[in-house]
Amino acid sequence: DTTMEGYSLTLDFKLNDDWSMKSVSAYRKSDTETNIDFDTLPNIIADVKAFYSDNQQSQEFQFNYDAGGQLSGVAGLYWFQGEAGGTVLNNFFNAVFGNTNGQVDTDSIAFYGEGTWRFNDQWALTVGGRWTSEEKKVDIFNQSFSDATYTVATATVSDLNDSVKFTNFSPKVSIDYQITDDTLLYGLASRGFKSGGFNIRANISAVPASGRPFDDEQVTTWELGAKMALADGNWFLNAAYFYSDYKDIQLSIFTTIPNSNPPAFFGDFTNAGAGTVQGIELELFGQLSDNWVVQGNLAWLDAEYDEFISAGVDVSDTQKFTNAPEFSGAISLQYIRPLESGGEIRSRVGYSYQSKVYPTTDLSEAIAQDGYGLLSAGVIWQVDDQWKLALEGNNLTDKEYRTTGYDIGALGILTGFYGAPRTVSLTASYQF
Repeated sequence: DTTMEGYSLTLDFKLNDDWSMKSVSAYRKSDTETNIDFDTLPNIIADVKAFYSDNQQSQEFQFNYDAGGQLSGVAGLYWFQGEAGGTVLNNFFNAVFGNTNGQVDTDSIAFYGEGTWRFNDQWALTVGGRWTSEEKKVDIFNQSFSDATYTVATATVSDLNDSVKFTNFSPKVSIDYQITDDTLLYGLASRGFKSGGFNIRANISAVPASGRPFDDEQVTTWELGAKMALADGNWFLNAAYFYSDYKDIQLSIFTTIPNSNPPAFFGDFTNAGAGTVQGIELELFGQLSDNWVVQGNLAWLDAEYDEFISAGVDVSDTQKFTNAPEFSGAISLQYIRPLESGGEIRSRVGYSYQSKVYPTTDLSEAIAQDGYGLLSAGVIWQVDDQWKLALEGNNLTDKEYRTTGYDIGALGILTGFYGAPRTVSLTASYQF
């Protein structure tokens, strides 16, 4: 059960002929209550009841410069403040009871800028960067209890009040070469990061390392690509090759509590090590006629760990990236019929496919998902500028497929979660 609310306000200002300014203010709040029966059996083996809350607000000021000449650019300031936490009640075999109770407060500020210099009609150079400073404060108080009422505590397994600060500079440089009016080649190099933090599920008394902050994850990416307009602009083809080098990859894992009887576990975070991901992506758009349009995409992905430290041992040769299909793609065909009333009808059929993936680092074949495809179709009637009616269907063949899963070795439990079955929706929308 989830309740969400969010608000945003965007203001655009034209300062003069060359400069413009944008302000984006946003607020979001969500509360979730969920029950997870990991074993899916009538008996209580691994049952979890969780209450989560998340509050965040942000403000961005962006300045854009474009005088219509060789130079253009953007610069801005971004501020974010968030509070995320909750309470999780764990029940193992109706004999081991514990809770997770904590909150992480995040304060982040970033400055960014990017400028483009057009040497001539063919060449353009873009240089940019983003500097981020982020502080995370954590308050954790996790206990074990005597029974399922969670009223009489028997031990405190984690009592932590700490903070950690991350700073990062992420640069970017790209160069474009317009060979002809219809063909663009480009090269790009960039760096990004995902900040670290704390694990509020930590069990510090049993595994002291779980109370330490995990590091930020960094990625450096190189990309070469082409964008082409073909057949007098009726067809468009984009092609790209990318190579990404990851450091301190963040992973969510299950850690067995040592000497627990009956067995118990807790969710943990770790920095696995390093990895490389490379791939090729193709995108196609074709205007077959005045009414018919075809779109498609195809991707090949090669994701490998170069280092994966587990219990002090490098096991990268036996590990795979989770949810990383080697092949994926989609194709759709659309028929567009304009109406004399001024609206139009769009009819669409589409098919998507992905190859085999592993949802967890344990690489269990029992919850791995083999390659599968999904069929969808829909009809949209754009009545006018305001009214729209849509009849849409997804997974029309009612394919069963897993989207994620858990492998809890401590309890011998494998759990898979499935994607939506065949769904058909009828919607009406009105735009003010």
